[in-house]
Amino acid sequence: MAEIATIARPYAEALFQVAKSQDLAAWGQQLDALAQVAQDAELRQFADHPKVQPEQVYAVMTAAAKLELAAGVQNFLRTVIENGRLAALPAVAAQYHELANAASGVSDAQIYSAYDISAEQLADLKAVLEKRFGRKLDAHVQIEPSLIGGVRVVVGDEVLDTSVKARLERMKVALTA
Repeated sequence: MAEIATIARPYAEALFQVAKSQDLAAWGQQLDALAQVAQDAELRQFADHPKVQPEQVYAVMTAAAKLELAAGVQNFLRTVIENGRLAALPAVAAQYHELANAASGVSDAQIYSAYDISAEQLADLKAVLEKRFGRKLDAHVQIEPSLIGGVRVVVGDEVLDTSVKARLERMKVALTA
């Protein structure tokens, strides 16, 4: 994985530098759509075939993404395809978002919850988490029933686990020690 991250870094940095003068959010959405398409194993197999031309791969990618790409994103995609770096596209998207978040002072927060969280609950939770982590957060909620109750929050490399499952695990360790 470190190799893919190393390959992705210069692409993400270059794209970010150009996108700063354009629309960071729109480019990020377009990059996410392309990264989602690039994760398909059949597409990568098609792209790696020696008889397939880069323009054919580009046409398939843009058709599968189903959105109008900015000129800079189109050029970026062509470069990635021509250099045979389609497999690195999801890592490029992740690093691009890290750069964009750092520039805007926002961090991604992945919230795992045992149950659905309403909009009001999410707003309250987000306010508490922003105070706890000391920065603005862009929260994404994912349902994980195995938590039993509570939430598990991941912000960068920091984890805040207030789930029932984690509490039970801590109790188990304390009782068996």
